[in-house]
Amino acid sequence: MKYPHGRLLLLSKAPDPGQVKTRLIPLLGEHAAAELYAKLVHDCLTMCTTAALCPIEIWCSPSTGHLFFQQCHDRYKTTLHAQSSGDLGQRMSLAIQTTLVQADYVVLIGADCPTLTVEDLTTALDALETGTDVVLGPAEDGGYYLIGMREHHAALFEKMPWSTPDVLFLTENRLQGHNLRVHKLPVRKDLDTPEDYAVYKSGN
Repeated sequence: MKYPHGRLLLLSKAPDPGQVKTRLIPLLGEHAAAELYAKLVHDCLTMCTTAALCPIEIWCSPSTGHLFFQQCHDRYKTTLHAQSSGDLGQRMSLAIQTTLVQADYVVLIGADCPTLTVEDLTTALDALETGTDVVLGPAEDGGYYLIGMREHHAALFEKMPWSTPDVLFLTENRLQGHNLRVHKLPVRKDLDTPEDYAVYKSGN
């Protein structure tokens, strides 16, 4: 592995019908939306494990004992960790804080960005290894698809209006306020809405 002192964290829900890709349910139905999410998770893990950049951890909801996560553990040889309770920011924050106890730097992603590339991950890990404080992967919808850091910066996750177009702007403001060195990756498109799905299908 090129970055043995780093960690790649995949924040993931179990693909239970009605619990994932809820904005796509009116278009696809609960079961097809869940199957799509499961495919996105598998595609992401396949890419990450094939690249073999650093150890990979899956941060699981609702529990590490869910059959889907057990199958991922067996197939991809990842470690499984339980997400905390709370909003998205609290769950990301605790995953990063916990992992930084044993790693020099972490990169956290979700499975919602099928346009994420190995080059994005490599660039993020390289930037952190060479001293950048924080790496951000901006998403077209005003959020971000990736965040990486060398130290835990809790302020980036507190009282944030998650799932709104303001997340990236507010995050960048907080980064500037704390004088942190930031590396920004290319803007990518998440897969959340029917419009996103149409773009995704046209490329597959």
